[in-house]
Amino acid sequence: MVEVEGAKALIPACAGIAEDGMVINTVSESVLSARHNIVNLLLSNGEHNCLSCEKSGECSLQSVAYELGIETPAFIMESMNKATVDDSSVMIVRDNRKCILCRRCVTACNEIVCNDVLSVGFRGSESTIICDNNKPMGESTCVQCGHCVQVCPVGALVNKKSIGKARSWETKKVRTTCPYCGVGCQLYLHMKGDEIVKVTGVEDGFPNKGRLCVKGRYGYDFIYSKERLTTPLIKENGVFREASWDEALDLVAAKFKAILEQGGPDAVGGISCARSSNEDSYQMQKLFRAAFKSANIDHCARVCHAPTVAGLITSFGTGGMTNSIAEMANTNCLFVIGSNMSEAHPVAATFVKNGKKNGAKLIVVDPRKTHLADRADEFAQIKVGSDVAFLNGLMNVLITEDLYDKDFVADKCDNFEALKAKVLEYPPKRVSEISGVSEEQIIAIARMLAANKPGMAMYTLGITEHTCGTNNVMSVANLQMLLGNIGKENAGVNPLRGQNNVQGACDMGALPNVYHGYQSVTDPAAKAKFEQAWKVDGLPDKLGLMIPDMISGLKTKAVKGLYIFGENIVATEPDIAHVIECLEAAEFVVVNEIFLNETTKYADVVLPGAAWGEDEGTYTNCERRISLVRKVKDAPGQAKPDWWIFKEIAKRFGQNWEANSGRELWDNEIAPLAPFFTGITYDRIQGDGMQWPCNCSVDPGTPILHLDGNFTRGKGHLMALDWTPPAEVPDAEYPFTLSTGRRLYHYHTRTQTGRAKGLNELLPEEYADISEADAKRLGIAHGEMIIVRSRRGSVFVKAQVSDRIPEGLVWMAIHFFENNANWLTTRSSDTVTKTPEYKACAVAIEKIS
Repeated sequence: MVEVEGAKALIPACAGIAEDGMVINTVSESVLSARHNIVNLLLSNGEHNCLSCEKSGECSLQSVAYELGIETPAFIMESMNKATVDDSSVMIVRDNRKCILCRRCVTACNEIVCNDVLSVGFRGSESTIICDNNKPMGESTCVQCGHCVQVCPVGALVNKKSIGKARSWETKKVRTTCPYCGVGCQLYLHMKGDEIVKVTGVEDGFPNKGRLCVKGRYGYDFIYSKERLTTPLIKENGVFREASWDEALDLVAAKFKAILEQGGPDAVGGISCARSSNEDSYQMQKLFRAAFKSANIDHCARVCHAPTVAGLITSFGTGGMTNSIAEMANTNCLFVIGSNMSEAHPVAATFVKNGKKNGAKLIVVDPRKTHLADRADEFAQIKVGSDVAFLNGLMNVLITEDLYDKDFVADKCDNFEALKAKVLEYPPKRVSEISGVSEEQIIAIARMLAANKPGMAMYTLGITEHTCGTNNVMSVANLQMLLGNIGKENAGVNPLRGQNNVQGACDMGALPNVYHGYQSVTDPAAKAKFEQAWKVDGLPDKLGLMIPDMISGLKTKAVKGLYIFGENIVATEPDIAHVIECLEAAEFVVVNEIFLNETTKYADVVLPGAAWGEDEGTYTNCERRISLVRKVKDAPGQAKPDWWIFKEIAKRFGQNWEANSGRELWDNEIAPLAPFFTGITYDRIQGDGMQWPCNCSVDPGTPILHLDGNFTRGKGHLMALDWTPPAEVPDAEYPFTLSTGRRLYHYHTRTQTGRAKGLNELLPEEYADISEADAKRLGIAHGEMIIVRSRRGSVFVKAQVSDRIPEGLVWMAIHFFENNANWLTTRSSDTVTKTPEYKACAVAIEKIS
């Protein structure tokens, strides 16, 4: 409570609006008296036992009672509210006996993360915080993001995993970056010794502003798993045995030397890791180029956002997200296509929901009715693989109704006449037939986009993982250029990257066509620069192999040695049976990993790497923000940082690399050798990080690319593009379309989330999502086991009958190996980047009789 001069009564500071000229007294006699009475009332009603409370030492009620000199409540009230403890949810304990009805949790749930679960139920002295319509939290729609716990000032909401681990005064906070999706949330790790006791979001930190998802807040303890690899392993007679580092590294070097001598630099391939640090990926691509003289280096952007890089470089000149996540809350229009953000990028989705609450129009385009679609002004339930046609249809309306930004297009773009001629071939009637979206809705969406500017376009793998993935990306770019939504705040083309450092692995040159900083391997000047910097001769000056060609090359013996760093390719590549067949044919396979997995089974040598939290480094998030990852514990056993492993192998090839830490690698080598990063140093990114490009020490970084329409390539290039159908479409034998993706509670192949306590409880098994109409027609009940089969394989899986799935579609994920969707997926790929078409293949489903 505070006293405002001229006001009739004291007001609550948290609810009062500060105005110019207002005089506020915070410690007057009347204020202190009121506070004393209020705190006494709060203490008298409920069970506030500081001796046993998990919040002791960081409890606001405890602190203010101490400041006011209240040792015990002045009186005790018999509560009319028969509050109980609710421990029904997996991650959170609710103890309404300690609740002071401040409503912070309600505000957090409804106004910040916008999950709309918590509210105040009942009236008067019986008022209490409830979930949904007074359900136990574990039975409610709560997604366990834990933001309510973070804002709770008392012990009414606590993290179940933290109970009994430490008192607040026993811990220290270490800021770091989340190891999950490409949002790059900033975390505080609350450490007791080398144990993470709990995780909270950095309240004022970008990009997440204190928000976390269930994985970021609770998926931290995989690094303590007893299954961690702790020593190098060498396979003999089909069985792994432990080895020293020298023995293992000597063997790796000898084998690769022999392969290179026999087959040349094209006989080896390397797959880097999008979940490890920038410094690690930089070292791996350097190993291949400088030591092996091979350009065959790639990473898993090949199977997700390679079309983003290729498409946006063609359209704009730079292959990155143009704007920043926080802008989503302030724009006038949100165009979300091919992205289930609420599950794949939950924190980014909160900013979209904030934007909707702030008055923005929300347009969602997706084959499934996602959770964001529930909030949309327009939800277009598009047919799988019809994106180019749909986007051409929108542009047809913009041009024929004269709604496009003629000045921007004329001054800042080229090739408009070719684009115009092409999209005029896609009138709404034709597009409706292709996409399944009505003519009326196509016209309405185009008009909404034109009437609400600036607007932001967002997409994920629903755009890129198609045979036309690069064209899809360029079509989104076409739309935003036509609207003039490039080079300004709250606008742009904004691809959300899937893994925590997939942007960074691209930036670091773990690609077959560029050095780090997107410097072309075919550019003689770049080649000369790196030869001088790395003190080598003969760097490869041709494009290397992409991942699909490396894998297939094992079977044909064109590729004899494969080095896999942190990628479980048996589970993540399409057509698992094919991947296994190729690995079985390999002459020599090395894997750097933190756990044994489906891929290490086919390795000849397994090298134990340090995990997140066990080495210093940097990640680059989807908005090009480079942030620090801090070390909080040593790696277990003999496990080593991956940059060290690559350095030691290079040493056995006669090279002496000087850098001996993540900081030294970045400050002394990575940043000075790439203009995009020259102004970024470890000292400059201690807080919120920096967004590239950053060209000098006083450059603040670049939150918005192509400012004022000044594109990196000169003018934005409008591409005239035709729609092409998926490579494999339903037929009489395989009458359904399978599409794949990610679910909220797991990540990738569960390497991390599967070993984090609680997440397996939230999602213990895989499902095949099917429509209510298809389930009824085939006599399949919800939860019943079914067979899903394609031309490549079959899996047994439970059916999840859903009203969010359209008739004819089956949707699955890759989190559980035994019924991984990739037993079914096709190797058909994008014509430019060879990114597989994970989003469309033909399948049949059968009820198990």
